Amino acid sequence: MVLAVSNAVRPTLIALSHLRWDFVFQRPQHLLTRAATDYDVIVVEEPIWTDAAAPGVEFLDREHGIRVAQPTLPHGTSAADSLDHQRRVLDGLVANIKGSLTVWYYTPMALPFSRHIAADVTVFDKMDELSAFANPPPLLLALEAELLERADVVFTGGAAMHKASVHRHANIHCFPSSIDTAHFGAARDGMPDPADQAAIAHPRIGFFGVIDERMDIALVGEVAALRPDWQIVMIGPTAKIDPAHLPQAANLHWLGGKSYVDLPPYLANWDVGFMPFAINDATKFISPTKTPEFLAAGLPVVSTAIADVIAPYGDLGLVEIASTAADTVAAIERVMARDRGPWLAKVDAQLASGSWDQVWSDMHALMRAVTPSTTNLKETARV
Repeated sequence: MVLAVSNAVRPTLIALSHLRWDFVFQRPQHLLTRAATDYDVIVVEEPIWTDAAAPGVEFLDREHGIRVAQPTLPHGTSAADSLDHQRRVLDGLVANIKGSLTVWYYTPMALPFSRHIAADVTVFDKMDELSAFANPPPLLLALEAELLERADVVFTGGAAMHKASVHRHANIHCFPSSIDTAHFGAARDGMPDPADQAAIAHPRIGFFGVIDERMDIALVGEVAALRPDWQIVMIGPTAKIDPAHLPQAANLHWLGGKSYVDLPPYLANWDVGFMPFAINDATKFISPTKTPEFLAAGLPVVSTAIADVIAPYGDLGLVEIASTAADTVAAIERVMARDRGPWLAKVDAQLASGSWDQVWSDMHALMRAVTPSTTNLKETARV
């Protein structure tokens, strides 16, 4: 018997992102590594400024078959020349595609160099309200409005953002942060303490994630001052804030960024998870991925009043919500004293309802449901 050999060409997904692939493993990485089972995935990052004499592009091969394209530009390149170069890089990638093309946006700021591409499907994964961050680009809101008109399907990163955006697109769907339960669940079985944490005393109150304008730095310092016998362990890179402005104390430990693979051993040796988000425009619509990750690790969690943490996690009694430093200290004392058995049972029931695998499967089904009548320029030349 002769076996038939498939000559089908795999489809390509090009993701246009304002986030560096190697910075922090978060929503784009969770989704696009899963997309790589169905697509050839290329992530196009924002340019990197260099001392080189001419523009260029660096290609990085990452796990799961992800290819990252980093345009490089000489210092002093004009905005117009920067867009021209990014357009040429994108056109070069598209010219080599033989199968169908999906263009997946994380930032509307990519539109000026990509709007001419005739994708088979255009996706906008609106994971953050970028216009609410400090010093947003002046054209951001106008470009987002254009992207919402062009997109075939829109995903939002949380319920609060979906509620605020649902009227802006006919095919918009809410996909809050999900969980790789097995990865973080390994922390429940006990793991060796990482070397840079082993000498830190208990109780340990821990945070992991990007340390930026969304963090209530003052709250962190106040909690540390109120309980000098507690050790506050802060893991993550800083962005958009001066590390010199971080509060310092004998019981405050800033351990820097860690890889996604290395996180469970840290969480396995903490007593409480801490989410000290500031309540400001930048956090109004966030859906912190770390909420279910802390829970999967079996850690009780205390968070400030973030809408997508209150509902569902606070309302279900899975996360304690606190506003002031005194409230935070009281909440941490409560969760350290309680019997975790009944709480963990409720946690596991909630986490069983979702996973990143399921999120990608549901998103992919919506993408496949896009019909030619709702897509943009599919019959025209690709570039």
